Amino acid sequence: MEKAKVGIIGGSGLYDIEGLTILEEISLATPWGPPSDSIIIAEHKGITAAFLPRHGRGHFILPHEVNYRANIAALKMLGCEEIFAFSAVGSLQERIRPLDFVLPNQIIDRTKARASTFFGEGVAAHISFAHPFCQRLQDLVAPLAQKLGITLHRDETLLCMEGPAFSTRAESELYRSWGAGLINMSALPEAKLAREAEMCYCMICMCTDYDCWKEDEQHVNVEMLIDNLNKNARSAKNMVKEILQVTGKARSCECANTVKYAIITAPEKQNPQTVAKLRTILSKYF
Repeated sequence: MEKAKVGIIGGSGLYDIEGLTILEEISLATPWGPPSDSIIIAEHKGITAAFLPRHGRGHFILPHEVNYRANIAALKMLGCEEIFAFSAVGSLQERIRPLDFVLPNQIIDRTKARASTFFGEGVAAHISFAHPFCQRLQDLVAPLAQKLGITLHRDETLLCMEGPAFSTRAESELYRSWGAGLINMSALPEAKLAREAEMCYCMICMCTDYDCWKEDEQHVNVEMLIDNLNKNARSAKNMVKEILQVTGKARSCECANTVKYAIITAPEKQNPQTVAKLRTILSKYF
Protein backbone atom coordinates (compact mmCIF):
# COMPACT_ATOMS: atom_id res chain seq x y z
CA MET A 1 0.00 0.00 0.00
CA GLU A 2 2.49 2.61 -1.17
CA LYS A 3 1.18 6.10 -0.45
CA ALA A 4 4.26 8.25 0.18
CA LYS A 5 8.04 7.92 0.31
CA VAL A 6 8.41 10.71 2.88
CA GLY A 7 7.09 10.59 6.43
CA ILE A 8 6.75 13.62 8.69
CA ILE A 9 6.46 13.03 12.43
CA GLY A 10 5.63 15.97 14.66
CA GLY A 11 2.90 18.03 16.18
CA SER A 12 -0.74 17.44 15.38
CA GLY A 13 -1.01 20.67 13.37
CA LEU A 14 2.10 20.24 11.26
CA TYR A 15 0.08 19.30 8.19
CA ASP A 16 -2.07 22.45 8.52
CA ILE A 17 0.11 24.29 6.02
CA GLU A 18 -0.92 26.83 3.41
CA GLY A 19 -0.68 25.23 -0.01
CA LEU A 20 -0.78 21.68 1.31
CA THR A 21 -3.58 19.53 -0.09
CA ILE A 22 -4.91 16.69 2.07
CA LEU A 23 -5.56 13.65 -0.11
CA GLU A 24 -6.76 11.11 2.44
CA GLU A 25 -6.71 10.09 6.09
CA ILE A 26 -5.71 6.52 6.89
CA SER A 27 -6.38 4.54 10.05
CA LEU A 28 -3.91 1.70 9.91
CA ALA A 29 -3.44 -1.40 12.05
CA THR A 30 0.06 -2.82 12.48
CA PRO A 31 1.29 -6.07 14.05
CA TRP A 32 2.47 -3.93 16.98
CA GLY A 33 -0.88 -2.23 17.51
CA PRO A 34 -2.30 1.10 16.32
CA PRO A 35 -0.14 4.20 15.72
CA SER A 36 -0.65 7.39 17.70
CA ASP A 37 -3.39 8.60 15.36
CA SER A 38 -4.66 8.30 11.82
CA ILE A 39 -2.10 9.29 9.20
CA ILE A 40 -2.70 12.22 6.84
CA ILE A 41 -1.56 11.78 3.25
CA ALA A 42 -1.00 15.23 1.77
CA GLU A 43 0.56 16.76 -1.31
CA HIS A 44 2.54 19.94 -1.89
CA LYS A 45 3.65 20.97 -5.37
CA GLY A 46 3.42 17.43 -6.65
CA ILE A 47 5.24 15.78 -3.71
CA THR A 48 3.27 13.47 -1.42
CA ALA A 49 4.05 12.91 2.28
CA ALA A 50 2.56 11.01 5.22
CA PHE A 51 1.98 13.09 8.36
CA LEU A 52 1.78 11.42 11.76
CA PRO A 53 1.25 13.33 15.06
CA ARG A 54 3.58 11.59 17.53
CA HIS A 55 1.44 12.36 20.58
CA GLY A 56 -1.93 12.13 18.85
CA ARG A 57 -4.09 15.04 17.75
CA GLY A 58 -4.69 17.15 20.83
CA HIS A 59 -1.48 15.81 22.44
CA PHE A 60 -2.96 13.17 24.74
CA ILE A 61 -0.11 10.61 24.67
CA LEU A 62 2.89 11.09 26.97
CA PRO A 63 6.36 10.39 25.52
CA HIS A 64 6.74 7.08 27.37
CA GLU A 65 3.23 6.03 26.27
CA VAL A 66 3.82 6.49 22.52
CA ASN A 67 3.62 3.24 20.56
CA TYR A 68 6.82 3.95 18.67
CA ARG A 69 6.91 0.54 17.03
CA ALA A 70 3.42 1.01 15.58
CA ASN A 71 4.26 4.55 14.41
CA ILE A 72 7.38 3.50 12.53
CA ALA A 73 5.78 0.32 11.19
CA ALA A 74 2.74 2.25 9.92
CA LEU A 75 4.90 4.70 7.97
CA LYS A 76 6.96 1.85 6.52
CA MET A 77 3.79 -0.03 5.53
CA LEU A 78 2.63 3.11 3.67
CA GLY A 79 5.83 3.12 1.62
CA CYS A 80 7.89 5.70 3.49
CA GLU A 81 11.65 5.44 3.09
CA GLU A 82 12.59 8.71 4.79
CA ILE A 83 11.40 10.26 8.05
CA PHE A 84 11.76 13.87 9.12
CA ALA A 85 10.88 14.01 12.81
CA PHE A 86 10.28 17.35 14.50
CA SER A 87 10.76 17.58 18.28
CA ALA A 88 10.78 20.23 20.98
CA VAL A 89 13.99 20.15 23.00
CA GLY A 90 15.60 21.88 25.94
CA SER A 91 19.05 23.41 25.58
CA LEU A 92 21.91 22.26 27.82
CA GLN A 93 24.42 24.73 26.39
CA GLU A 94 24.30 28.51 26.27
CA ARG A 95 25.21 28.59 22.58
CA ILE A 96 21.88 26.91 21.73
CA ARG A 97 19.20 29.49 22.37
CA PRO A 98 15.40 29.12 22.56
CA LEU A 99 13.88 29.16 19.03
CA ASP A 100 17.12 27.84 17.50
CA PHE A 101 16.93 24.62 15.44
CA VAL A 102 19.42 21.78 15.83
CA LEU A 103 20.38 18.71 13.80
CA PRO A 104 21.99 16.41 16.39
CA ASN A 105 24.52 13.84 15.25
CA GLN A 106 24.67 11.72 18.43
CA ILE A 107 22.28 10.55 21.14
CA ILE A 108 22.43 9.30 24.74
CA ASP A 109 19.66 6.99 25.93
CA ARG A 110 18.25 7.69 29.40
CA THR A 111 14.85 6.09 28.81
CA LYS A 112 13.79 3.25 31.06
CA ALA A 113 10.63 1.39 30.13
CA ARG A 114 9.93 1.55 26.39
CA ALA A 115 9.63 -1.21 23.82
CA SER A 116 12.73 -0.37 21.81
CA THR A 117 13.11 -3.02 19.10
CA PHE A 118 11.15 -4.91 16.47
CA PHE A 119 13.29 -7.97 17.16
CA GLY A 120 13.24 -10.50 19.99
CA GLU A 121 10.62 -13.18 20.64
CA GLY A 122 12.53 -15.75 18.63
CA VAL A 123 14.35 -13.57 16.09
CA ALA A 124 17.62 -11.99 17.27
CA ALA A 125 19.26 -9.14 15.40
CA HIS A 126 21.83 -6.46 16.26
CA ILE A 127 21.91 -3.37 14.06
CA SER A 128 24.68 -0.78 13.82
CA PHE A 129 23.67 2.44 15.57
CA ALA A 130 27.00 4.27 15.87
CA HIS A 131 25.63 7.13 13.77
CA PRO A 132 21.96 7.33 14.77
CA PHE A 133 20.81 10.03 12.33
CA CYS A 134 20.95 9.97 8.54
CA GLN A 135 23.75 12.28 7.40
CA ARG A 136 22.32 12.47 3.88
CA LEU A 137 19.01 13.87 5.12
CA GLN A 138 20.76 16.30 7.46
CA ASP A 139 22.76 17.65 4.54
CA LEU A 140 19.48 18.30 2.73
CA VAL A 141 17.93 20.13 5.69
CA ALA A 142 20.85 22.34 6.72
CA PRO A 143 20.78 24.75 3.74
CA LEU A 144 17.01 25.05 4.04
CA ALA A 145 17.36 26.55 7.52
CA GLN A 146 19.69 29.19 6.16
CA LYS A 147 17.26 29.92 3.34
CA LEU A 148 14.45 30.43 5.89
CA GLY A 149 16.55 32.56 8.22
CA ILE A 150 16.50 29.94 11.01
CA THR A 151 19.53 29.68 13.28
CA LEU A 152 20.72 26.09 12.97
CA HIS A 153 23.30 24.12 14.95
CA ARG A 154 24.88 20.81 13.96
CA ASP A 155 27.17 18.20 15.54
CA GLU A 156 25.41 18.25 18.92
CA THR A 157 24.59 15.36 21.24
CA LEU A 158 20.94 14.86 22.16
CA LEU A 159 20.03 13.19 25.44
CA CYS A 160 16.66 11.42 25.53
CA MET A 161 15.17 11.15 29.03
CA GLU A 162 12.16 9.16 30.20
CA GLY A 163 9.96 11.96 31.53
CA PRO A 164 7.22 13.00 31.78
CA ALA A 165 8.60 15.31 34.52
CA PHE A 166 11.41 17.63 33.49
CA SER A 167 14.95 17.16 34.83
CA THR A 168 16.16 17.92 38.32
CA ARG A 169 18.88 20.56 38.53
CA ALA A 170 21.44 17.85 39.39
CA GLU A 171 20.44 15.78 36.36
CA SER A 172 20.64 18.79 34.07
CA GLU A 173 24.16 19.62 35.32
CA LEU A 174 25.19 15.95 34.95
CA TYR A 175 24.06 15.82 31.34
CA ARG A 176 25.93 19.08 30.65
CA SER A 177 29.08 17.54 32.09
CA TRP A 178 28.71 14.66 29.63
CA GLY A 179 28.83 17.15 26.76
CA ALA A 180 25.16 16.84 25.80
CA GLY A 181 23.78 19.91 24.07
CA LEU A 182 20.07 19.06 24.01
CA ILE A 183 17.47 17.12 25.93
CA ASN A 184 14.09 15.71 24.93
CA MET A 185 11.76 12.80 25.69
CA SER A 186 10.89 11.34 22.30
CA ALA A 187 13.98 10.68 20.15
CA LEU A 188 14.23 7.11 21.41
CA PRO A 189 13.30 4.50 20.56
CA GLU A 190 11.94 6.31 17.49
CA ALA A 191 15.34 6.77 15.84
CA LYS A 192 16.45 3.22 16.64
CA LEU A 193 13.26 1.66 15.27
CA ALA A 194 13.54 3.67 12.07
CA ARG A 195 17.05 2.26 11.62
CA GLU A 196 15.77 -1.28 12.23
CA ALA A 197 13.09 -0.70 9.60
CA GLU A 198 15.81 0.49 7.18
CA MET A 199 14.37 3.99 6.96
CA CYS A 200 16.41 7.18 6.76
CA TYR A 201 15.73 9.24 9.88
CA CYS A 202 16.44 12.92 10.53
CA MET A 203 15.37 14.56 13.79
CA ILE A 204 14.91 18.31 13.57
CA CYS A 205 15.12 19.70 17.09
CA MET A 206 13.39 22.96 17.96
CA CYS A 207 14.72 24.57 21.13
CA THR A 208 12.10 25.91 23.56
CA ASP A 209 14.03 26.54 26.81
CA TYR A 210 17.26 26.16 28.81
CA ASP A 211 15.99 23.21 30.85
CA CYS A 212 16.70 24.10 34.51
CA TRP A 213 20.48 24.55 34.69
CA LYS A 214 20.78 28.24 33.74
CA GLU A 215 20.54 30.43 36.86
CA ASP A 216 19.73 33.67 35.03
CA GLU A 217 16.87 32.11 33.05
CA GLN A 218 13.41 31.01 34.15
CA HIS A 219 13.28 27.25 34.66
CA VAL A 220 11.33 25.31 32.07
CA ASN A 221 7.58 25.10 32.64
CA VAL A 222 4.60 24.22 30.49
CA GLU A 223 3.56 27.85 29.88
CA MET A 224 7.01 28.76 28.54
CA LEU A 225 7.14 25.55 26.55
CA ILE A 226 3.81 26.13 24.81
CA ASP A 227 4.65 29.74 23.92
CA ASN A 228 7.91 28.78 22.25
CA LEU A 229 6.32 25.67 20.73
CA ASN A 230 3.86 27.89 18.89
CA LYS A 231 6.65 30.13 17.61
CA ASN A 232 8.71 27.13 16.50
CA ALA A 233 5.66 25.57 14.82
CA ARG A 234 5.51 28.41 12.32
CA SER A 235 9.15 27.84 11.38
CA ALA A 236 8.58 24.07 11.22
CA LYS A 237 5.71 24.44 8.76
CA ASN A 238 7.88 26.55 6.46
CA MET A 239 10.63 23.96 6.82
CA VAL A 240 8.29 21.12 5.85
CA LYS A 241 7.34 22.84 2.58
CA GLU A 242 11.00 23.27 1.70
CA ILE A 243 11.89 19.70 2.69
CA LEU A 244 9.24 18.24 0.40
CA GLN A 245 10.89 19.90 -2.59
CA VAL A 246 14.34 18.36 -2.03
CA THR A 247 13.62 14.89 -0.68
CA GLY A 248 12.18 11.60 -1.94
CA LYS A 249 15.08 10.99 -4.35
CA ALA A 250 17.08 7.77 -4.75
CA ARG A 251 18.89 6.88 -1.52
CA SER A 252 22.69 6.77 -1.52
CA CYS A 253 23.19 6.15 2.23
CA GLU A 254 23.56 2.90 4.16
CA CYS A 255 20.19 3.18 5.92
CA ALA A 256 18.48 1.01 3.29
CA ASN A 257 20.56 -2.07 4.16
CA THR A 258 20.90 -1.88 7.94
CA VAL A 259 19.45 -5.34 8.59
CA LYS A 260 21.36 -7.13 5.81
CA TYR A 261 23.93 -8.64 8.19
CA ALA A 262 22.15 -8.01 11.51
CA ILE A 263 19.96 -11.12 11.85
CA ILE A 264 21.81 -13.90 13.66
CA THR A 265 19.04 -16.43 14.36
CA ALA A 266 19.17 -19.47 12.09
CA PRO A 267 16.11 -19.56 9.79
CA GLU A 268 14.94 -22.91 11.17
CA LYS A 269 15.02 -21.50 14.70
CA GLN A 270 13.06 -18.31 13.98
CA ASN A 271 9.67 -17.96 15.64
CA PRO A 272 7.05 -18.12 12.83
CA GLN A 273 4.77 -15.62 14.59
CA THR A 274 7.57 -13.07 14.92
CA VAL A 275 8.63 -13.67 11.33
CA ALA A 276 5.08 -12.95 10.17
CA LYS A 277 5.13 -9.62 11.99
CA LEU A 278 8.55 -8.65 10.68
CA ARG A 279 7.56 -9.54 7.13
CA THR A 280 5.22 -6.51 7.06
CA ILE A 281 8.18 -4.10 7.33
CA LEU A 282 11.20 -6.19 6.25
CA SER A 283 9.82 -8.42 3.53
CA LYS A 284 13.16 -8.76 1.73
CA TYR A 285 14.57 -10.72 4.67
CA PHE A 286 11.54 -12.77 5.77
